[in-house]
Amino acid sequence: MSASATSPSVSFFSSSIFITSPHQYHNYLSSSFKCNPLKTLNSRTKALAIRSEQAALPILSFDGEKIGETYLNLKSAPPDTARAVVHRGIITDQQNKRRGTASTLTRSEVRGGGIKPYPQKKTGRARRGSQRTPLRPGGGVVFGPKPRDWSIKINRKEKRLALSTAMASAAVNTIVVEDFSENFEKPKTKEFIAAMKRWGIDPKEKSMFLLTEVSDNVILSSRNIGTLKMLTPRTLNLFDILNSDKLVLTQSAVDYLNSMYGLDYEGETEDDNEQDEEEEREEGDAEG
Repeated sequence: MSASATSPSVSFFSSSIFITSPHQYHNYLSSSFKCNPLKTLNSRTKALAIRSEQAALPILSFDGEKIGETYLNLKSAPPDTARAVVHRGIITDQQNKRRGTASTLTRSEVRGGGIKPYPQKKTGRARRGSQRTPLRPGGGVVFGPKPRDWSIKINRKEKRLALSTAMASAAVNTIVVEDFSENFEKPKTKEFIAAMKRWGIDPKEKSMFLLTEVSDNVILSSRNIGTLKMLTPRTLNLFDILNSDKLVLTQSAVDYLNSMYGLDYEGETEDDNEQDEEEEREEGDAEG
C-alpha cells in the first residue's frame, strides 16, 4: 500500500470520544463499527459496556503492501458515558503522576527576622515588626504550596474500560504491520523513517507503536524520532493513545488487546498483579 493511498490522519482529541453531541456519536458508531450489545436481563437493564467489532484493520508488510486484515473486539463504554469514562481515566493518570513535593516557607519558617528592624515610632516610616514579612524580599510566602498527596482512586474495571474505549475510538487511525524486528540488523533511524513513510505515516505527526516485544535495534532506531512513542503492554497508557495521530500495532499486539480488553477477559492476570504491586510500591515511596 502506497503512502498516497492512505487516509489522512485525524487527531484523537477530535475523534468520536470527544464529539459533544451524543446523537453525533451514535451516528459515528453506526457508520464505523458493527456493534453487538450485551444481553441484558430485561429491557430496563442498561448494559455497562458494549461489544464493538471494529472495521477490518489492514495488515501491512514491511514494504507497505497489504497482506491481510484483522479485527479488534474490545469493550467500549456506551455513547452517553464514553466521554466521561475516558476523561476520568486520563485525569486520574495525570494527577497520580504528581509528586506533590512543592514546598514554600511561611514567615514563621524563614530564617531570621527575629528582631524588630527599627523603632515603632518617631521614624516617619511604616511600622514593621520583622524583616521576614511577606511584603519584603526574602520574606515568607502567603498561601504557598505545601507537600500534599494528589493521588486519586479509580476502580480497576473503570480504568480498563477507559483504555479499551480509547483504543476502540482510535481504530479509524490504526494500522497493523507484520513483525519488523528482524528487518533491523543494526540501528538505523533513516531506515525506520523510510518504513514509516511506506506505511503511510508522516514522521512529523505523532504516532504510537505498540509491540509485545521490542528489540534493541528497533529501540535505537526509533528513539531519535521525537514524535514517536514505542510502547509495550506494560507501558501502554491512556494519554499516549489520545495524544497520537496514528497507532501502529503488530498482530501479537492485536491478540493481546483482544484477550486483555475484550469481552473474553476472565479476570486478573500476572500483568495485573505486577501492576498492582508497582502501584503499591509507588504509593509507599510517596508516603515515605
